[in-house]
Amino acid sequence: MQTILGANGTIANNLVKSLPAYTDKIRLVSRHPKRVASATEVMAADLLNAAQTDQAVAGSDIVYLTAGLPYNTRVWREQWPTLMAHVIEACKRHGARLVFFSNVYPYGKVEGWMTEETPVNPTSKKGEVRAKIEEHLMGEVRRGNLQAMIVRGADFYGPATPLSFLTMMLFDNYAKKKSAQWIARDDVRHSFTYTPDAGKATALLGNTPDAYNQVWHAPTDRHALTGKEFIGLTAKAFGVKPDYLVLKKWMLRLGGLMDGNIREVIEMLYQSDAEYLFDSGKFEKAFGVPPTSYPDGIAAVARSYNPSLPSAQ
Repeated sequence: MQTILGANGTIANNLVKSLPAYTDKIRLVSRHPKRVASATEVMAADLLNAAQTDQAVAGSDIVYLTAGLPYNTRVWREQWPTLMAHVIEACKRHGARLVFFSNVYPYGKVEGWMTEETPVNPTSKKGEVRAKIEEHLMGEVRRGNLQAMIVRGADFYGPATPLSFLTMMLFDNYAKKKSAQWIARDDVRHSFTYTPDAGKATALLGNTPDAYNQVWHAPTDRHALTGKEFIGLTAKAFGVKPDYLVLKKWMLRLGGLMDGNIREVIEMLYQSDAEYLFDSGKFEKAFGVPPTSYPDGIAAVARSYNPSLPSAQ
């Protein structure tokens, strides 16, 4: 049995499509799980409840933790350590291997390329929370109590990826033939991980015994684009003019005075105000699996809105 904890999110939705290549027993777990064709079991559980988490993990060989929490620092501080502790203890009790899909927040601001060897040095409160729970996880690995890995992705893009800022600010707007938005600076390169690639890679890693007890970066096109270049490709794919507004930091700070959601984003602006470069060479060399190129990925996103649009040229 392979179990996905947090089964309604973007990574989980892509992961579940890839797991049938490795197993015919797939369990989906979330507070309000939705049945999909490839899943053999669905289970409602609250991962903040130790007993429910234990029940969700029981009988699993591999557990994928892809759960998300509301994008709020207070909630993260209160709930992530508890959630991770429950999952770790359940996996230890039932002898399950654990794959944690994470992000790059623990690295903090990095000059140059982020690799699996980049030091953990968070520069945000949310990054501090992620670093804490990852240290808990890998500490159990170092002590020989658990087989686990961390799989990281850069910022996401892809079909059916509603929480990506690219979806909300760029793709949705161009699909409606409206002007788009970009955050902070459009003249610096920024890596994005294509969500179908992330799902396939996570399934492959989870089913590779030698991949455990280390960190992996999900495959991501190394030819990172500036915001202006990414917008240009997107406009071409959607067949619209590349009209957009750059939301400067001062604009977001002003908006944060009135909107709590915007206020939560402000501490992460360092990711958009300088180059954000994500290297996945370790995965590509180990498995010989290249990432989807930005032209192909963007074209696929456009076709998810309008199937009559062409593939990348």
